[in-house]
Amino acid sequence: MTWPSLLLAAFAVLFIGVAKAGFGGGLGMLVTPLCVLAFGPKHAIGVLLPLLCAGDVFSLYHYWGKWRRDNLRYLLPGAVVGVVIGVQLVGRFSNRQLNVVIGLLAVLFVLFQLAKERLLRAEGAFQPNHAVGLPCGIGMGITSTFAHGAGPVAAMFLVPQRLPKDIFVGTNVLLFAWINAIKLPFFCLDRTMVPLPCFAPASLIDRQTLLLSLKFFPLVPVGVWLGVWLNRRFDERHFLLVILGTLLLTGLQLIFNFDLARLFR
Repeated sequence: MTWPSLLLAAFAVLFIGVAKAGFGGGLGMLVTPLCVLAFGPKHAIGVLLPLLCAGDVFSLYHYWGKWRRDNLRYLLPGAVVGVVIGVQLVGRFSNRQLNVVIGLLAVLFVLFQLAKERLLRAEGAFQPNHAVGLPCGIGMGITSTFAHGAGPVAAMFLVPQRLPKDIFVGTNVLLFAWINAIKLPFFCLDRTMVPLPCFAPASLIDRQTLLLSLKFFPLVPVGVWLGVWLNRRFDERHFLLVILGTLLLTGLQLIFNFDLARLFR
């Protein structure tokens, strides 16, 4: 890996913990685009999942019991269906097409974050139910499989509930811990090992991706600690604006594939 790629990857892995433990995982959309630039789209997805699972474990420790458990009942059935659909679609896209999909998710997430207060304004708090939870769960499963980017869909289901800050973050942590655990067997196994159509043609997590994950693992607990610290001491709005700006630029780079090296010639 080149030094710029190494720094991008290190920042992205560090931000796994910051996003999960600091702001409920929604800002984790920044992680995948940065890792795509560092590792390439197909390797990035496999490298990130073990690190995300590690981030879930450390974050659960800090937010244990601070969640609204009933959201699992509404979202997880659809999430399983979405993961199965997403695994089938990943192998059908080229590197360039995956870049565009992940870039579009990043840009759409920025637009959603900027508009959510107006879009999700209601007279009272939203009461979760299966009618809304099933399609949201399917959307979470698909986007999480493609780009570990289910944050926007989860936010659309959780934000209208007007949960207290700690409960919102804790519910996100619990929800994504389950979804990432569901994804693990689908990412590790392929149809040569388990001849079922629900698995991908080739495993997304292999020896090479695991070695890369291990190299960056020490940054995960550091990021979680930093996320908890930021959550308690910093204004979320100002921090969010910086992250959204970075995410927007990263997403546009993935979509349009600008020749950034030309700026330094």
